[in-house]
Parts: sequence; C-alpha cells; structure tokens
Amino acid sequence: MAQARDTPWWERGVVYQIYPRSFQDSNGDGIGDLAGIAARLDYVAALGVDAIWLSPIFPSPMADFGYDVADYCGVEPIFGDLAAFDALLEAVHARGLKLLLDFVPNHSSDQHAWFKESRSSRDNPKRDWYIWRDPAPDGGPPNNWVSDFGGSSWEWDEATGQYYLHAFLKEQPDLNWRNPALRAAMMDVMRFWFDRGVDGFRIDVLWHIVKHADLLDNPVNPAWTPEVRERDKLLQHHSTDQPEAHAFSAEMRALADSYGERVLIGEIFLPNDRHARWYGTPERPQVHLPFNFQLVENEWDAGSLRQVIGEYEASLPGHGWPNWVLGSHDAARIAARIGEAQARVAAMLLLTLRGTPTLYQGDELGIGEVTIPSDRMRDPQHLREPERGIGRDRSRTPMPWSDAPFAGFSTVEPWLPLNDDWRTRNVAAQEADEGSLLQFYRSLLKLRREHPALAIGIFALTEAEDEVLSYMREAGSETLLVVLNLGSQQRRYTLPPGYVVRETLASTKPDRASDGTVQPDEGLILRLEGEH
Repeated sequence: MAQARDTPWWERGVVYQIYPRSFQDSNGDGIGDLAGIAARLDYVAALGVDAIWLSPIFPSPMADFGYDVADYCGVEPIFGDLAAFDALLEAVHARGLKLLLDFVPNHSSDQHAWFKESRSSRDNPKRDWYIWRDPAPDGGPPNNWVSDFGGSSWEWDEATGQYYLHAFLKEQPDLNWRNPALRAAMMDVMRFWFDRGVDGFRIDVLWHIVKHADLLDNPVNPAWTPEVRERDKLLQHHSTDQPEAHAFSAEMRALADSYGERVLIGEIFLPNDRHARWYGTPERPQVHLPFNFQLVENEWDAGSLRQVIGEYEASLPGHGWPNWVLGSHDAARIAARIGEAQARVAAMLLLTLRGTPTLYQGDELGIGEVTIPSDRMRDPQHLREPERGIGRDRSRTPMPWSDAPFAGFSTVEPWLPLNDDWRTRNVAAQEADEGSLLQFYRSLLKLRREHPALAIGIFALTEAEDEVLSYMREAGSETLLVVLNLGSQQRRYTLPPGYVVRETLASTKPDRASDGTVQPDEGLILRLEGEH
C-alpha cells in the first residue's frame, strides 16, 4: 500500500488543460485568445481545479498549430501579446490558481531566427544548433528514421547540400541538445517565463530531445502491419530516450527548483520501467511528473485497468508521485471512446486515483464525437495519413458556452466546427442542471478538496467481481472505498474485512440506499468505518 507524504500544491492539485485556440474568442476572428481565457477564469475557478496548463501560445506559422515555435519568448498575435499574457497571469493568480506553459524543446519552427541562420550556410555559428548531415552514399537520407507524421525524418536542403532532421513536420526542425550554446539558450527561455511569474511547464515530447550520437538506423518493428501508423514501422531505439536526455532533464529541474515551488510535467510515452527513470533520483531529480497516458492508451475494462494501475504504481520510485490523464488535445474525447454513462465512471476514476489528475477542457461536459467535414479538417497529422483516422481536430473543437450564436465562443464561425449537440450540451445548460456531468465533476473536485484521503491518501487495490474495479484510499482516520462498475450488469462489491459502510459520499447515479451492489455504469465513493 503506497503511503502519503508531504505534499506541495502540484501533488494535491488538479490541472486543467486549455487549448487556447478553442476556449474563448474575444475579438471576433473565430479563434480563441488570451483575453478570452481571462474572461472565463471564473468558470475555471468554480470547477475546483488548481492549475491551468495552456497549449503553446508562442509566435508560430501554425504548421502544427503552435508546436512549431518561431519565438520562444513572445506571444502569437492571434492570441494577444505579452501585456495580455501578463494580465492573464495576474488574473489567474488573483483567483488562487497556477499557470503552466507548454514548453517545446525538441524542435522549433523553420521560421525561427535560429533556423534561418542555421540553414544560411554550413559555417554559420548556429549551424550546429540543429541536426544536419550529409546524404547517405546513395544520395538519400542519412538513416532510416521515420517522422511521427509519416515519411522520412530528413529534409533535403538544396542550398547547403545537406539534410536536416525533423521528428515531426519538415517545418519543425529538431534542435541539437548536444550543443552547449543551444542548451543555454533554451534554459534562458525557461528563465524568461519563470521570471515573468509562471508556475511551471508541461514539456512537449521530452523523451525525444536527444538522439544517438551516431544517428544509427532504428530497428524494424516485426509487429508492424500496414494498418498501423507509418511511424511505427520502426522501433525508436536510437531517435528517442537517450541516456544524455536525463542529464538535461535534471538541469531543467534544478532551474525550476531555484525558483521555489514550480512544477515540470514531462510528456513521455514509454514502458513503465523506462518511464519511471524520468523522475531521476532524490539526489538528482528530473521532472516532477512524467506524464502518464495509460488511461488513454488502454482498453476500457476492469481487468485491463486493474493491471495497468497496479503495474504503474509498482513501477514508481519511492520519491515519485503518480499522475493520470484521460483526455488531451491529441486524443479522442473520453465520451466518444466509451459513451457518456461510462464517462461519469471515468471522471470518478480520474479524480480518485492516487496522483495528480489532468482534466482536458470540454471533457467535463461530455463532448463526444464531432462531425468535421473533410474540407474543414485542419490537423496536419490527419492530412498526411487520412486513412488512419488519427486526426486530432476531434478533440480541439471550440468550447460551447451557451445556446447563443456560435455557442458563445465567438461572434463568427469558429476555426473548427462546434460539437453537433452544442445547443443543449454547453456550459450554461449544464450549470442549470443539477444532474449534469459538469455538476458531477464539480462535486467530485469538491470532494477531493474536502477529503485528504482522495487527494493524498494511501492507495490499495481491492478484490472485486468481474467488470468491477475497486480500491481503498486512506488518510488519518478516514477510509474510503471506490467501486467502479465498467460493465452492463449489476455486480456486488466486497468490503475489506472488518469494515462497514458508514455513508455514500458520491455516486454516478441518483442517490440510493447502500445495498452491497453496484449498478451498471455506476461508480461509488463509500466512507467506511471499522466494525464495533
């Protein structure tokens, strides 16, 4: 059973991810912006979360909607300017919230001044800030690496007669973290925003930032089939998760710690044993929270989740704090994946597991599948591999605030379509409905604040019938049992020996007497007490 520890804000807290293009438009251009976010902060505060994470807001040509950064120390004009950012940060802090930015260290835009210098000539001082190589003997790319968006990871530059590396789009050249000057410049970027008052960073594709020094070919994936993404033809043994990257992660952590209680959340897709290394050691810590996507990636059934949760908990180092996420700007909506009834169960799971939860905007409304006509799809990942059905536009549609024109998001047609049912599935409608999913999220977040057992308590999986996932949370004299029915049949739950149910703190369904059963699609939070 994992033990509770001293807890900084980011361990007790809940992070709410905002996709700025799609939260609130303040100037009538159909695109969300910083002033729009500021105008909706009371909604965010009323949810009961503790921190906001903003997807990238930096100047960008938007080839990959902000993950192609043209200036790490500015604000993209469609979102506002530095003054608007400062005003937003002040308003966030005034509400007792924290603000995290999305740091993109693996690659810049090809329009960044650094890359323009780098490609200007082979002897430019910034040439080595990016990864350039001569062609292979046959004139082709230097190795077999495949971009995450399909096709070769190498782009030919006719002017200088070399290829440059890009793990994603060709408009996103990879930075060379082996170059000390580049590393120093990126640390200065973090200082710039820490000095401005931000409370931390979510670090994009952190495990990508260093490549094997010899740029060896990646091995072929024997399990690959044509139905799977082209990226997965190869195992990324030499293009990601290199040992040197951990030293640079530790440098980032040391910098963050020098500013006090700041947090670093690293985006890392790796098996548990390699994932856990990104915590570092107590003597040389790395990121506070290596992002854990296993609730997104695994099948939605009790047996699979029990195994996933147990193995993840067992993999954590003693100084490591867990974290969980159900949705993001890259993943299909949770309600689209498992339906609205189970989305309530998923909400209870996310907010009662041990660890820091991250909630993605709109999931609290149960936004599901969104119809996006082919001529309105914008995601470059989809446009490059449309047959894969992996487009990310489905999770980036605008936030529906009311049944006013354009859902109160804008005064004009938004950049992406709204959810099909926006006239009834919107914030105003759900605020007026005590039984809505939004109100359920608010009640769960309130319970987390009121019951330390849910926020920081010890955790242990318990025995359960098929299709049921159950676990205990305990802090001080309080013992809670969470019971989740992921199936369509009524099941019984088993109380730990020596305990009886004192009261039901929460249910995904209307209140009813505790009778030892859990209904289909039902989740329960039960307060237990010892038998006398």
